[in-house]
Amino acid sequence: MRKIYILSLLLFGMFSCSQDITDLNADTKNPEAVEAGTLFANATVELMDFMASTNVNINNFRLWAQQWTQTTYNDESNYNLIERNVNGRAWNTLYAEVIRDLKGVKPLVAEDQFLNDENKRNQTAMTEVLEIFTWHLLVDIFGDIPYSQAFGEDVTPAYDDDAAIYADLASRLDAAIGNLSGASALGSSDLIYGGDVAKWRKFANSLKLRMAIRMADMNDGGAKKMAEEAVTDGVFESSDDDFRIHYTSSTPHTNPLWVDLIQSGRSDFVAANTIVDHMKGLDDPRLPYYFQDQFEVTDSVTGVTTTEFLGGIYGDINNYNAFSHPGAQLLDPTFSHAILDYTEVSFLLADAAARNYAVGGTAEDFYNQGIMNSILQWGGTEDEANTYLAQSNVAYATAAGDWKQKIGMQKWLAMYNRGFEAWTTWRIYNAPELNIAVDAGTLPPLRYTYPVTEFSLNGESVQAAASAIGGDNLMTHVFWDMN
Repeated sequence: MRKIYILSLLLFGMFSCSQDITDLNADTKNPEAVEAGTLFANATVELMDFMASTNVNINNFRLWAQQWTQTTYNDESNYNLIERNVNGRAWNTLYAEVIRDLKGVKPLVAEDQFLNDENKRNQTAMTEVLEIFTWHLLVDIFGDIPYSQAFGEDVTPAYDDDAAIYADLASRLDAAIGNLSGASALGSSDLIYGGDVAKWRKFANSLKLRMAIRMADMNDGGAKKMAEEAVTDGVFESSDDDFRIHYTSSTPHTNPLWVDLIQSGRSDFVAANTIVDHMKGLDDPRLPYYFQDQFEVTDSVTGVTTTEFLGGIYGDINNYNAFSHPGAQLLDPTFSHAILDYTEVSFLLADAAARNYAVGGTAEDFYNQGIMNSILQWGGTEDEANTYLAQSNVAYATAAGDWKQKIGMQKWLAMYNRGFEAWTTWRIYNAPELNIAVDAGTLPPLRYTYPVTEFSLNGESVQAAASAIGGDNLMTHVFWDMN
């Protein structure tokens, strides 16, 4: 397990005949007393690493978004969660590592006699925002989950309704936003913003906007209120506001992608034909940034040979040397990772504007802003972005489909390297068109199934939850998925 902050205990003095020998029972490698800042930093790293990873034992989101596909082993591209306990690892990481650590932060902050009331208020609110973010991930991944009874005395907690959880999270988020002002004194323990409370408030409002758009199809009035409140109070205004972790060149603090793609020495992934074919059809200038390695292709009719990016057949066993590979930036151990960014917020605002919410601009303006920012962030130029946006199949006014299909396509493309949000974008908009996995014979799943351990350890509760959601299967919808 990666830890940016490593705890060490210093032992002083020498033993004497009068020393209390019960000290020998102390576990010096697992101290009972941990500082709040250390727990906060550890929770942040666990969350960011989980979202950034492409290890098939941990995170299959890039595959389910059909950004990449596999070579020797293709189980995860065909939606097999059970063999590697992928759903169990996601469950355990978010519950037992991230949320548990964050819950441990709050009493330590409250009991810290060296913090003034303002610092305590802000540090508690920052911890609360990150906990809310993690809870909303669990809902988006699984649907109904243990919530109100989780971390209580009951070892077999009941599952809460996913829509009810979102409603409670929204209330908690409003309270946390209201508490974010002034100074935090968290400093270097805040690996994202260095204790900048104003940026945390923008992050919290951007999360509020995201949650509003998630639920807009099933509760338009509530979503409108949430979205407009978030924008009024202030969401991300540039890429400088991104909730982004910056990795280092030295293990164990490198981007998990480098571990999975380079340090492992494995060649498990190639570009998926799904995303490559969509990008080629749109003359997308991000293609050489997203992927590398091109191949000569001769047209069987004209005989003309061109050099092109090629994607492997999604869900098939693909020859690693026959297809394009993840781009050079993704192989850099210092490559940063965001779990909520300005590009995404731009598309959320486009969605809100298309629904006639008062968010300060038009759907077209925010759509263009999201595309422009994505292209620039990956290394493209403003001219390239303008040329791309001028194409009739990209321009908001003339691109194919209704407003949801337009936004869905471009947001999905912009969420490359953010597999969870790309997969979720497809679930929200039912766009773009994805491929049928070769062996599974279906489109991507709509949720993770519950871990096997829940059926053995919390059987009655998980069976009740499965019945409530319409069956514990991959194609059951979470509450906001109305497509």
